[in-house]
Amino acid sequence: MRSEARVVAFKVIFSSLFEDNNETKNAIMLESGLNANDTDFATTLIEAFETNKIAIENTIKNIVVGYEFDRIYNVDLALISLAVAEIQYVNTPKAVVINEVLEIAKKFSTENSQKFINGVLAKV
Repeated sequence: MRSEARVVAFKVIFSSLFEDNNETKNAIMLESGLNANDTDFATTLIEAFETNKIAIENTIKNIVVGYEFDRIYNVDLALISLAVAEIQYVNTPKAVVINEVLEIAKKFSTENSQKFINGVLAKV
């Protein structure tokens, strides 16, 4: 399922916030158990993020004016980055991406984070 592929992409993006390491990325991908189509989709999302990381960061910084970028909770930052990458570079409909990312946030982030993420993504 694409939802599972997004979770895998989120984990890779999250891990890259601490250490950009191909071994970690490969381990996450191998342990995911995704089928070939979902692996391809996760790879597409990860590559969209990696290729456009600076532009994605700038997009987020421009949206969260008055809020220090460095103070964004890393889980939330990874989720927002995933969503921006998918919306802007994979061309998935915005509403679909927001819904999927908020579902992932329910599992990995705080209750308040969902409101913050939704607010940021609404401005993308």
